[in-house]
Parts: sequence; structure tokens; C-alpha cells
Amino acid sequence: MTDEYPEFLLRLPRNGPLARGRLLTEKGTNGSQKMVVLAGSPARPEVVPSFPLRMPSSHRLREELRERGTIKETTTWPGWLEVVSDVECNSPSAAAEILLGRSANGWLEWKTADGRPLADFLEQASAGPSRAWLVRDPNITSTGPVDQMWLSQACVTLAADRLRPGVAPGISKEQLRVIVDEDYESAAAYSQKPRFVEEFHAFLSRMRPGDTVCVFPDGELYVGEITGEAEQATSGDGRSVLRRPVEWASEGYPYDKLPEEVQQKLNTGHDLVDLTAVKGILDGLWSSDDELKKAVEESTDTSGVAVQAVVARRDLAFPQPDEALRKRLNVHDLAWLNEVRDLLWDERQLIFYGPPGTGKTYLAQELAEFLGGGPEHVKLIQFHPSYAYEDFFEGFRPREDPDTHEVAFRLTPGPLRELADQARMEGNRHIPHFLIIDEINRANLAKVFGELYFLLEYRKKSVRLTYSGEEFALPRNLFVIGTMNTADRSIALVDAAMRRRFAFVELSPRVEPTRRLLWRWLESEGIDTEPADLLDALNARVDDADFRIGPSYLMKPGAYREGGLERIWRTKILPLLEEHHYGDGVDIEKRYGLAALRATVAARRAPVAGDIEESPGAR
Repeated sequence: MTDEYPEFLLRLPRNGPLARGRLLTEKGTNGSQKMVVLAGSPARPEVVPSFPLRMPSSHRLREELRERGTIKETTTWPGWLEVVSDVECNSPSAAAEILLGRSANGWLEWKTADGRPLADFLEQASAGPSRAWLVRDPNITSTGPVDQMWLSQACVTLAADRLRPGVAPGISKEQLRVIVDEDYESAAAYSQKPRFVEEFHAFLSRMRPGDTVCVFPDGELYVGEITGEAEQATSGDGRSVLRRPVEWASEGYPYDKLPEEVQQKLNTGHDLVDLTAVKGILDGLWSSDDELKKAVEESTDTSGVAVQAVVARRDLAFPQPDEALRKRLNVHDLAWLNEVRDLLWDERQLIFYGPPGTGKTYLAQELAEFLGGGPEHVKLIQFHPSYAYEDFFEGFRPREDPDTHEVAFRLTPGPLRELADQARMEGNRHIPHFLIIDEINRANLAKVFGELYFLLEYRKKSVRLTYSGEEFALPRNLFVIGTMNTADRSIALVDAAMRRRFAFVELSPRVEPTRRLLWRWLESEGIDTEPADLLDALNARVDDADFRIGPSYLMKPGAYREGGLERIWRTKILPLLEEHHYGDGVDIEKRYGLAALRATVAARRAPVAGDIEESPGAR
């Protein structure tokens, strides 16, 4: 033992008593520094169900200690067990696990009396919370040495064939950049060197004991815990590698059962990938909901593994449309709203299409706010002919430095990138977020979407971004609603690829819920239904269904002030029809004017009135 490190404490569940331990300088069989649990420390009387599966070696050690009487029942701690003699463990995590009866990150759970975690006392460990990593070796096949070496020899490695000896953990990124430029001068392309620098630096200086690490051989994800520092070594096939010791869980997790967020991360092509964004999901893979909830209730640490796992596991769900929503939107049938909800849930992208004035944008906003839980989770943009990828997703734009006031081109996120980043935040993953694209067919869609075309169809995949070079995937809780005016002939720009990626829902005067929408609204407002009769008569005279007039023009208070209906007809409706019949020689006023339509409506009503006065034989 040594007095180099202070005494560390571990709080047992439910704000229980404190255990005591001491970190040793010597290393255990798994490459980690050993830790001693001091006699007189309390221990939990039971273990959680997943403990034998997640950490079999710690579970076996605990069972052996119970059998030998080293951990036994005691009156010192009523309701708890007691460690009656010092116990030397292979790592701080193992020391914590035999006391807690569950998997634990001992590097963070053992703390000094003033609250500093044990990880802060390691010379080469970086500060901050623990992270999660995916490690791949491009020269190792999924059916071979990964299973035999990484899992059986309890380690992960990173190929470093030309890296000079003596590169120490903790090295700075700038120092590594110089070394990689020299060592890989003619052996790597200019595009590879920055990636080597990032991966070497992460493996040597950002990873630390207690971090979660994953490998992905043969269609299964294996999760473990880094237990020691990095070192340069030689692999079984004679290659130079960087190596870190790992304690693995005993079983792999099938790829097809992994949450979508994790699958997206696994599809990146890099050898070393930061998975910290999904660490909460990874740490809770083998635990049941009840087990995680119980761990949260027992924990005093609001940033602990169990808390992160519970937050990450919260279900994404849409609320069910109800009668109150149907009435507010004047929709004819609740089943129609449920169908739109189901289409959005299944496809994640939907387009409302139809003639002008059919309420497409209004309905998109109202549904998005209802399904997303409020306007703060909805962003609306409008496409136009000059709209580009740089406006939509990200690009370099001139920006003024607030300190120097100098203008320079900086990478700037667009609305889709901003909303995706917001939706991906840990506390938001269970909340639906909506991007509404008004007039989606007015832009060059292939130019605007770029590589994002792929992600609209393959949500579990990721792509490398054009400008930032990052790997990007659309979050599963991001939904897109577009609106498309069918009277705008730029609809021809909507190619087959886009049509395949969206569900299309018609909003047209010829079909519900638009066909009788004005009637329902007038009746709910207590207004005479003549405007609905006039609109029906007008649309009956429009041959092209894409140019029929929607009811929203007549669903405004101004239409029912004195002269309001005539004003809207003259300034809103007739100009649309003049454009439609441009060059046809049609007398717009004679065919579509209010006087002509009122005469038609009156003629339709006249026989009905006459039937009451006439005898059956009068016809």
C-alpha cells in the first residue's frame, strides 16, 4: 500500500453509509491500478439482476467473498453487510461493484471527502466526465482476430504502424501533428493525416480509465470499460499498435435491437469514434427499466450512469389527436387526423399538396405544435428559387467578429442543422421536433438537400458533410412537413427521388377535409352559408383541379364586414383565375364574378323552393 493517494469514499444506495478505499500504484491483471476496500466498509445485501451478465468477474469475486465470510451480515450497519477485512481488487470499478452489487464506474463513484472523483488523481487522465468510444481496426475482419484478441485478451488497439516509439499518453494535439507529418510523410495522403492526429490524440490523451468502450464484431456490439493507460505495443500479427486494457461485458448486443441513435453512430467509417452523445443508452443496454429507475431512486448523484440511461431511454411518442383538436381544425373526421399522425410516425416526412387557399401551412403548423408539444419545437422556413444547401443546412457566410469587428467567412449552421442539434440534445430525444418547409417545390430540391437526400430515406445511416467534414445523421425525433402549391408549375422540380421519400396528403376542394371545410367553419361561427355555395359554384366552373380555389380566402373576419366578400373576390380570387386563363380569351368576370355565381346559386335554390308550392303533377 501507499500513502500517495488520499482515502476515497463511496456512498451506498438510498443515501446509505460510506465505504472507504485506497488506490494502489501497482496494476492488476486487467491493466488498471488496484484498489483496496478497507475493513469496516458497508456493502449492499443484494445485487441487481443484470450484475452477473454485465460484470461477471466482479460478481464472482463478491460471491467468493460472501462464501469466505469476508463480506457478511453485521450489527455495525443494520440492514447492510460489512467487509470485515481489507479486500484487494483489480480496479476501482471492481472495488465499487462488490460493494454496490451492480456495474459501476469506480473512477467517478469513489470520491474524496471534499467530493473530488478518483479519476482526477491520475496523472495521464483528462479532466471532465467519462466518455464513450467505438474502436475499429480496418485491417481486422469481423469474424477473426477481433473476437480472439480484443475480447479474449481484454483490450482494444489502434493501428500505429509508423508512429515512432516513446509517444506518451497526455501528448498534445499540436505535438502529435508534427510527429504524424514526419512519421507518415510519404505513407499517408494529406487527407488522412488530420484523421490520424485526431484518433491518436483521442486514444492517448482523451480516453481515460472508466470510459465506456465499444467494439462491433460479427454483427454484435460489445461494451466494456477502459481500465488502464495507453501504451505502445505489438499486436499478434506483428504490427505496431496503441493498446488500452478493457474489462468487457460477457455478452454482445445484437445490432438490430440497438436503438436508432446507436446504429447511426456505428455506421461511421472512422477507426475511433466518440460515442459520448449516446453513452447513456450504451450504459443501460443490459438493464431493465425497473432496474434503472430503482438505481436512480437510490442514487444521490444526479449526473450518474443510471440517470443518464433513464433519460436516454425515455420513449419518443406522438399524442393521440382528440375531438377538441378536430373541432379546432374543422376537420371532418377524427380518423383523418389519426391517419396523418400515423403517416408522419412511419415515414417521418410528409407533404400537404393542393391548390392555393386550402390551409396547408396552417394545418402543418397546428399539427406540428400539437404533436411536438408546443411551438418551441417547431421551425418554419420557406423555400424560393435562390434557396441553396448553404442556406438550408450549413455553409460559409460572412460574419463579423464581435471583438475585432473584422468580417470573415465562418461555417454557419442553417435551420435544419440548428433544429437537428436541438433535437439531439440529451433532454430532448423523447420530444418530437418539426421542420416545416413552406412552398417546398419552389427551390431546386437536389441542390438544397445535397447529401441529405440519402438521410431522408436511410434514417439509421450517417453521411460525411460537405463543409464541416463531420459525420451526420438525422435524429429519430426530427420530422419534416412540407407544403406544395399545385397551381405553381415549379412542381415539376419535384423529382421521383423526393416523391419516394415523402408521404403525400392531398388538401383540395374536391376531397375532405377541405371539400366541406368552409361549410363547417361558417356553421361554427354562426354565419350564413352563402359564401360556401358561391365557392362551390366557382370551383365547379374551374376545369383544372390544381387551380380550384381553397376556402381559407373566405375564412377571415374581413370577408364578413360590409363589402368584404366583394373585395376579396375582386382582389384575391379573380386575379388567380386571370393568370390561369391568360391568353385563353375567357371573360373572367362573366364566368367567375360574384354576380354570375349568385345567379347560378339562386337558380339551384329556386326549384327547391318551388317544390314546396307546386303539386307533384306540376312537373
